[in-house]
Amino acid sequence: MDVTDRPPAHDGAVRLPDPVTGLVLSCHPGPVAAVTVLVTALAVSSGAAGGRWVLVAAAVLTGQLSVGWCNDAYDALRDAEAGRPGKPVARGTVGRRVVWGAAFTALFLCAALSLACGWVAGVAHLTGVVAAWAYNLRLKETVLSWLPYAVGFGSLPCLVALSLPGRPWPAWWAVAAAALLGAAAHLADVLPDIEADLRAGIRGLPQRLGPARTRLLLPVPLVAATAVLVLGPVGAADGGDVAALCGIALLAVVVTAACAGPRQPAGAWRKTALAGTVVVASVDVALLLARGAEIA
Repeated sequence: MDVTDRPPAHDGAVRLPDPVTGLVLSCHPGPVAAVTVLVTALAVSSGAAGGRWVLVAAAVLTGQLSVGWCNDAYDALRDAEAGRPGKPVARGTVGRRVVWGAAFTALFLCAALSLACGWVAGVAHLTGVVAAWAYNLRLKETVLSWLPYAVGFGSLPCLVALSLPGRPWPAWWAVAAAALLGAAAHLADVLPDIEADLRAGIRGLPQRLGPARTRLLLPVPLVAATAVLVLGPVGAADGGDVAALCGIALLAVVVTAACAGPRQPAGAWRKTALAGTVVVASVDVALLLARGAEIA
């Protein structure tokens, strides 16, 4: 393997087993799998035929792979300097050029698969993928760091709806809720690394707000997404949905109060914030999937 493009491995780090494993781990497999499964489930619940939802799933999978590999390849030197664990490129397990090659190959496949869903659906999805690449390459360091997440997540219901027979436009509430979930994902993803990011000179929106204000802001887009999913579809809200919305809002207030407590230990607020975020996000995803047949 060519090692000339590898950043120096962090001193004392245990190397990952082999380059193939490193390449797999450098794509951010957890988020890749989560987003792909969610969109596939949404496509199935919307009534897409077998071949169509498989095509949608493949387009999303390749798009997410391209974004993950782009992120690790671009940030390799910064990750190596910060000594971040679990970063195969930064630790010298796999070369940057290999990961860049994988990223561009996945991007090419994503473009072909997305456009195979229909050119309008393809353009909508590729807009989200390009926004994610723009985040990796530039926007993560600006006050607009939240925007690529909102655009990227918001493009996913567009891909699903526009891939259906007749190419119907997606419901506004599905796009809005997905965009809000994307903004929340950005805050949750960056929150644990804010202090390290600031030392590295990264000043996106969460870094500018700081850990305290970011964890207070985090429940807002999640509760807003819940409200959109409950109240947006015409005639869809019933007593159970309204009760769920009230429960989510109450949970957000409790989590925010707990995280804002003056004597709250750092580890405690992180666990509280994470638990509350997972619960609210799970409810939002369940509501979105339940509304799948109505997104178009």
